[in-house]
Amino acid sequence: MKRSISTLTPQADGRLRQNGAMAVERVAWIVTVLASLVTALLLLLSGYDGYAGLGVAVAISAAINLF
Repeated sequence: MKRSISTLTPQADGRLRQNGAMAVERVAWIVTVLASLVTALLLLLSGYDGYAGLGVAVAISAAINLF
């Protein structure tokens, strides 16, 4: 039995070309969420538990705008 290895190309799968452009506003909110989560992690590792919680709250608040 011969196995063939297929390559995923736009010709092989027409769905690859159906991706639309991402809006600049959405990219900005994603960056805001990631920055808030990184800040919260750094604060948590430094022992600032309350401020880390605040960073997570800011990340959640910013993530609401993604939906």
